[in-house]
Amino acid sequence: MNETQFFALIHELWRDIQKPDFLWQTAALCVSLAIAWWLARRLRQQRVNATPTGRSGLRDFGYASVKRLAFPLIALLGVVIFRSFLKLSGNVSLLDLAIPLLVAMALVRATIYLLRRAFSPSGWLATSERFVAVTVWLGLAIYIVGLAGPLIGLLEQVNFSVGKQKLDLWIVVHGALTVLVTVLVALWGAGLIEARLSAAEQMDSNLRVVLARVTKALLAIVALLLSLSLVGIDVTALSVFGGALAVGLGFGLQKIASNYVSGFIILLDRSIRIGNLISVDGATSGIVSQITTRYTVVRTLSGTELIVPNEYLVANIVQNQSYTDSRVRVVVPLQVAYGTDLELAMGLMESAARAHARVLADPAPGVLLRAFADSGINLELGFWIADPEMGTGNVCSDISLAIWKSFQAAAVEIPYPRRDLRIIGAEAERLASRDASEQSGESSAASV
Repeated sequence: MNETQFFALIHELWRDIQKPDFLWQTAALCVSLAIAWWLARRLRQQRVNATPTGRSGLRDFGYASVKRLAFPLIALLGVVIFRSFLKLSGNVSLLDLAIPLLVAMALVRATIYLLRRAFSPSGWLATSERFVAVTVWLGLAIYIVGLAGPLIGLLEQVNFSVGKQKLDLWIVVHGALTVLVTVLVALWGAGLIEARLSAAEQMDSNLRVVLARVTKALLAIVALLLSLSLVGIDVTALSVFGGALAVGLGFGLQKIASNYVSGFIILLDRSIRIGNLISVDGATSGIVSQITTRYTVVRTLSGTELIVPNEYLVANIVQNQSYTDSRVRVVVPLQVAYGTDLELAMGLMESAARAHARVLADPAPGVLLRAFADSGINLELGFWIADPEMGTGNVCSDISLAIWKSFQAAAVEIPYPRRDLRIIGAEAERLASRDASEQSGESSAASV
């Protein structure tokens, strides 16, 4: 519809307003919209009350898409039906204008829904879906009714300069829309590539993360530069922005840049992988659950998640207990009395370790005599487990309890520190005479 046709349609609408037929068209349009709204609401309520069990992904996708398109399609069907009857008795200019607008609404809703399915549910599109849909529909409505030409001409009259670049308001709006569309297409393609990489189980997990993030960044940059070139903006004007960004990185953003570079280093050299059991500060141990380009998430055995900057992992010593081998040696120290049969005690300790389900048979558990201490003999039970991510404290507790029970049954003594106080010299004689005098006084008092 061009500008001439639009003004002809407006003239026809104004002429129809003065006739009784226009009231019938308005009533038909209102009835169609009301019926469409009521049926669409019933479909939404049925969707909420329905149970998701027993429904395939494709069927769920089709049901959800029909639900979103229910209002414009039902309204369009009602308008077409009423238009076929009212056309026999007079003009239907209002209904002629409503049909392309409802078609545009259906196309916009279908496009937005496909974009929501392509991107993550927690993305920005899910929170601003209504705003995007209304904006796109208004743009299509302006184009359909023929106001696009006059509006573009009005925007082109607002001129301004940015450096040597001559711009107008239409170029800015057109550029923003072009950048938005191209970046969305680039992100959609990056999402498809990331999904394909996630399905490649034979590829290393760190390499998949690196390829996915590099692909997303490259596609976004290429889409931005391509969209600016399509609009007619010279991309060399971005050199000033690039210099400012370099200065910012050198002064205030060096930590952020260092974390990003360190993140790519960790992902590429595969020194830390998802699922590794690491010790961050020498005391806090946890499992790596996520590696991003800026930070790494370490989930401790107590359930707490640590967000560690990647620069810290690169610049400091990190104990990776499952770097090449997931097996970990666990030690349980113990002390027995000097009169204990050491071979019996060591055999009981090894038997308690072998009886535990998580202790590996190869390497076999072993007991070492560490030292002859003041109160007893120090022994050390060492054994290996293959699943340190399940915790080591619970294994040590179970085996220590089993050793305690076996020692009680075999009468093996676990000593505790004892101190005997002996006083010698003149002080001892003085205390002995005082005790003797006190005893004699007590005996004389008893005889009285």
